[in-house]
Formats: sequence, structure tokens, C-alpha cells
Amino acid sequence: MKGTIGVTTENIFPVIKKFLYSDHEIFLRELVSNAIDATQKLKTLSSFGDFKGELGEMNVRVTVDKEAGTLTVSDHGIGMTADDIEKYINQIAFSGAEEFLEKYKDNANAIIGHFGLGFYSAFMVAKKVEIHSLSYKEGAEAVKWECDGSPEFTLEPCDKTVRGTDIILHIDDDNKEFLEQTRIDALLRKYCRFLPVPVVSGKEQEWKDGKMVDTDRDRIINITEPAWTKKPSDLTDKDYLDFYHELYPGQDDPLFWIHLNVDYPFTLTGILFFPKIKNNFEVTKNRIQLYCNQVYVTDSVEGVVPEFMMLLQGVIDSPDIPLNVSRSYLQSDSAVKKISSYITKKVAGRLDEIFRNNRADFEQKWDDIKIFIEYGMLTDEKFCEQAMKFCLLKDTEGKYFTIEEYKALIEPSQTDKEGNIVFLYSTDTTAQYNYIKSATESGYNVLVFDGQLDSHFVGLLEHKIEKSRFVRVDSDVVSNLIPKDNRREVDLTPLRRNILSGMFTSQLPKVDKATFLVSFEALAPTDAPIVITQNEYMRRMKEMAALQPGMNFYGEMPDSYSLVVNTSHPIIEKIGENAGKELDTKIEPLEKGIEEKNAEITRLRSDKSSDEDKKQADTLLGEVDKERKQVSDITAAYASTQPVVRQLIDLALLGNGLLRGEDLSRFIARSVELL
Repeated sequence: MKGTIGVTTENIFPVIKKFLYSDHEIFLRELVSNAIDATQKLKTLSSFGDFKGELGEMNVRVTVDKEAGTLTVSDHGIGMTADDIEKYINQIAFSGAEEFLEKYKDNANAIIGHFGLGFYSAFMVAKKVEIHSLSYKEGAEAVKWECDGSPEFTLEPCDKTVRGTDIILHIDDDNKEFLEQTRIDALLRKYCRFLPVPVVSGKEQEWKDGKMVDTDRDRIINITEPAWTKKPSDLTDKDYLDFYHELYPGQDDPLFWIHLNVDYPFTLTGILFFPKIKNNFEVTKNRIQLYCNQVYVTDSVEGVVPEFMMLLQGVIDSPDIPLNVSRSYLQSDSAVKKISSYITKKVAGRLDEIFRNNRADFEQKWDDIKIFIEYGMLTDEKFCEQAMKFCLLKDTEGKYFTIEEYKALIEPSQTDKEGNIVFLYSTDTTAQYNYIKSATESGYNVLVFDGQLDSHFVGLLEHKIEKSRFVRVDSDVVSNLIPKDNRREVDLTPLRRNILSGMFTSQLPKVDKATFLVSFEALAPTDAPIVITQNEYMRRMKEMAALQPGMNFYGEMPDSYSLVVNTSHPIIEKIGENAGKELDTKIEPLEKGIEEKNAEITRLRSDKSSDEDKKQADTLLGEVDKERKQVSDITAAYASTQPVVRQLIDLALLGNGLLRGEDLSRFIARSVELL
């Protein structure tokens, strides 16, 4: 029999080649999947008694014959009669070529699968395709179908005696790669590694006479019952770990895993693993594999799983996601969105369950899983709501608290005069050791936020926790971190304040990309004589600028520090007294003159000032500038004779990692001299 394939477009094959060329390797998945379907259908018929014969060897075999130039996919399933081939192969149901081309010209994947064209993907790589098939039906006659890539085909009886179907592809000259056993094996491992029927490809090999040689044992490519198809109660921890290493050879054991299993309102199974992230935070895609009835679909699962779960690894299997889908389809399909929401809910629920059932183990793993939790809370509002229950905060003593537990702990001692609960935190417990020590000695507790996402996470918590402020422990002196009503006032005359300010300012070394403002606080006499703090707001802006484009303005600004002089410290008191004895009589007349001139400048620059008044004011302003410089020069000259001033500054800089290079060398030499 000869005939023409029933398709209303003049020639379907150039269309298939053109639109599917970039995906041409999926032909093997399609053919093997068809063979699996045929095999499973026969098993079903046998189980219901509709097929009473012997099932025999129920596997799918892929055979490469490089010399003949053929690739064959064989099964022992239900087979086809001539009528079956006419119905399923020769009739391609399109209402019209124009509609077909217009509708699917931009979406190659939509052609296959949605319209039963899986078999025809063979023509992407073959110049001729043969089907040899014998149906399971009693008395059926074996048939051979052949087509060379044109709409014409031949259909005739053949001498096949074994039930099932052989699809023989005569590989064309542009696709000889598919006649290489290694290439075929790689594709089968990619697409067919977990198919439910054994897939045979080539022979097992062994080392003999100095080389690998084939044995007579078939090589089965796939695992027919992967872990995600089984009940969690039937699996041990070792089963999960073995499956993980099957998926990701050579990786460390995962921290833990979540087994997904739902059958309403959609069907979804799978296992998601929490891997241990060693290096810098990065959203690494292609970690989760998507399957449809154990057939590999894609590892581009954006849209199927929430963005933050791109950090996870594992498998998701759902027959509700079509085998051939485009990325845009995944992102827009309503069923897929429901699956995404379910996964979020399931993962959050499982984490909460682990936390409640074995808190000690959860705390032990917290530092490793924190990045998953924080990323999820920052990017997914629903997950964030659930995670507020099991999200942990760690303090500098290594103790863990839920958010509510910690809030209750610090509320009595760390509430400021405005009624805000102040959460103190450190981003580097080594570099900020002295600040942490001062805070804890004052009865405060300090959290550790040293992760890659913590600068963003702090802002999220401030938003979520009512009447709260998060303050880094080095952002101010300890008495100002949590402002109370009992703050001690600085006991300095304006003259003494100006002298000390000029002395310390003049001795500040130049630190690259940093500015310093000298200020005074009446701390405890036992506190450090000088403390360097960093403005909380500006520091946060710079940290965000480093992570977000479009904030270069903040990123390029210098770091802003305060050099806080403790006026209650005995050394500072002594420096002030000595400076007063030496400088008061020199500085006081200048300061008095500056004050009088400033008052006159203010009077001369009133709204009713004449041009002559303004001119006189400008003259006085110039005189003020000169006198200010005199004050500055006098205090700087005196400060340069007082090595202890520079020594105190350098000690504070050293404690903050800001003393480097030549300045550090001079500090060391000066330290030896002072000793």
C-alpha cells in the first residue's frame, strides 16, 4: 500500500526540521517515551486480563549500528496493526497549515507533544524512518511502514515475529553524532535515567588485556524505581543519600531533604535537598530537575519553583506539566503557579516540623541553612509569614532564639526612651570584639549577622517587628546605642572643647576613603579614652549600594566615622588640663574676638543692611577665618609635641583595622619610644 500522510500542510517535515532544529536531540526522548508507553499499556492490559499471553522481556532497547547508519528503538509492548498505523501515524490532525504555522512559529516545543508529533521528531535527524510492528492482538499481521521525509509513505506486511515495535532511523549526514554510542548513552542518561521500564543501550564493559571491552551483559541505563516514586515510610536516610549522590556525584551530603507527595488538586511528587553551600552566595540555576511521569523535561525550572528555591537541589515530577513546554509556558500556566505555591507551603511546613520535632538538630544546621531561609523571606511574602515562626537569631555566645523568644529576652533592658526595642548586632565578632565587650558588660545582648544577605535581612526584620530598631554594635558609644533618660552630660567649657577638638583633629592621619568627625562623650572612666564609631545610616546605604545597581552615589561616598573622645577618662582629663595651662591664655583672646566679630557680622547682615554694611561684614568674615586658622595652627603645633594624643588616635584606628602602611609603622616606632 502507498499513500500520503494526512496533513493539510504541503510538507510537514521541513517545518519540523526548521522549527525544532535547536531541540533536535529530544527525538530520542520522544521515541523512548513512546516505547515506554507501549510497554506499560501491555502490562496494564495483562493485569486486567485483557492480554493473556506471556509478557516476556519487558524492556526498551536502543541499538546503534554505525556501519548501517541506523539507530533503532525497540520495545515489546502492544505493537500496532496496519489500522493503528493509519490512525496514529498517517493522520496528523491540523485544521490548516496556515493556522499551524502562524500559531506555533515562535514556539518550537509546542509542535511536539501537544499535537502527537513525538514520533515525527525522528525526521529531525533521519533521512528515512521505518516502523516494523506486530500487535499483541490475536491473529495480528506484522506490518512495515516506511517514509523518506516526504508526505508519501509505504505500508506493507513484513516478517516480524516478535510482539512490539522497532523504530529504525536512517541517520542523515548532518547528524552522524547520533551514531556514536557515547552520544546516545549521554542522551539516555539525561532524558531517560529514571524511566519506569528498563532501557538497554549497548553492553556492560570490563577491563581485559589492557583495555575496556564489551561483555555479553546488557547495559541498563536507568533506575526504574527512583526514590521519589516511593513512599517516604519505605525509605531510609541511606536511600535518600544514595539517590542524592546518584543525582549529584561527588558532592557532600545534603543537610536534609523534603519529600513532596500530593495528589490533589494536582499530582506532584519529588524530593528537594538542602545542599551545604560552601562559598559565596550565588543563585545557581539548573539544580532542580523537572520530570513528567519519570521522563526528564528540563532543568530550567523558573516559574515552577519559587526563586529562592533555586538554591535547592533535587527532582520534581508532575504529569500535570506537559512533556514539552516552553519557558514562557511554565511562567504563565495557572497549574504551574499552583504547584509553585504548594511547594513554598510544603517546604515551609517541613522546616517548621523539623524545628519543632528536633530543635537541637535544627539549631546545629542553622548556620548552613540560614541563607535559604533569609533568601526565601526576602523574596517570597508567603514564605516569610510562615518562616517568622522558625527563623532563628544567634547571639555572640552561640545561643539560638526564635524572633519572639529573643524579643522577650531583650525587651526589659534594651528598650530605648522612645519605647523601641533595640536589637544590637555584630557583623564581625573578631573586628568588633571591643564593642561587643562594652555592650555585654553594660547588660546588653548582641546578635551575630555575618551572612551575605544579612544587610538586607536586618531591614526586613525592622519592617516586620513593630517598634524595633536594629543597631550595629560599633555604630555609637555604648551609652548611646540604646538612648535612655540618664545620659551623662559632657563637662567641658566651650574653650576646652574647641582646644581638644583642634588637637585631635590635627593629629588624625589620612585614611583612604574615610572621613572622621571628632565628638565628645562622658563615658565611664573605665571605658576606652577614644572610641571610633561608624554612622549606621550611611553604612547601610553603602552596603546596599554594593549589592544593588543604581545606588552608585552612596557607594562612592567615603566611609563616615566618629572619633569619640571620652572626657571622663583620666588620660583625656590630663591632656585637657595640660593643654589648658599651655593654651588658654593664647586661645581665649582669639576665641573672644571671633565671637564678637561673628555677632557683628550677624548684625551687619540683617534684612535692612546696606551695601556698605555687607561689605564690612565680608571684611570681618575674612578676619574671623584668619583668627580661626591661628587657633588651628596653635593647637596643632602644641598637639604635635604631645605624642600621647596621636598614640591614642592610632590605638583606636588599630582596633578598627584602619591603621595601615606608613602610619602603622610610625605607631610601632612611637610605641617603643613611649615605653
